[in-house]
Amino acid sequence: MNKRIEERLVLRKEIKLLFSKLLISIIVFLIGMILVKDNPNMKNILKENIYENSFKFVKTKKLYEKYFGKYLSLENEVKEEAVFNEKLNYLKEDNYQDGVNLSVSNNYMVPTLESGIVVFIGEKENLGNTVIIEQIDGIDTYYGNIEPNNLKLYDYVEKGELLGEVKSNKLYLAFQKDGKFLDYKKYI
Repeated sequence: MNKRIEERLVLRKEIKLLFSKLLISIIVFLIGMILVKDNPNMKNILKENIYENSFKFVKTKKLYEKYFGKYLSLENEVKEEAVFNEKLNYLKEDNYQDGVNLSVSNNYMVPTLESGIVVFIGEKENLGNTVIIEQIDGIDTYYGNIEPNNLKLYDYVEKGELLGEVKSNKLYLAFQKDGKFLDYKKYI
């Protein structure tokens, strides 16, 4: 009997916490919308930081988790363990455009170099299929010539997680921060 009462109390607490977070989110959103509507300067700031500059999804996720905790799930959370957790292995490196072409084995399975959010999946000129990940350190990593593995835009990927597969023995990597390409040797 006591266990049932404890479970009900825990459930009530979780519902109150969920309701509080939802209410706070709505209030913050409404205040933000009122500020944007009444203030032309706020409209310009919003336009500049979201539409014209690269929006930092990883920073937003960290900020959200700091104040609101992990995302809310209405189902029981399943603990997952990584099956694929590899490091980058390659045979040879050659400078190419703003990054590097790495010679890899046939059907090489590409690990994520650093945790982050997928901000682009698609075709890039001279790079083939490309995945761009905004890493937690603010660096955008380009993975070119890759067949993505069940990725969707804005997925969060962990370091070492399977990103995709290289079919043609060449993996292109480039690292960019604030619109400037960085020296790849520091990151591979």
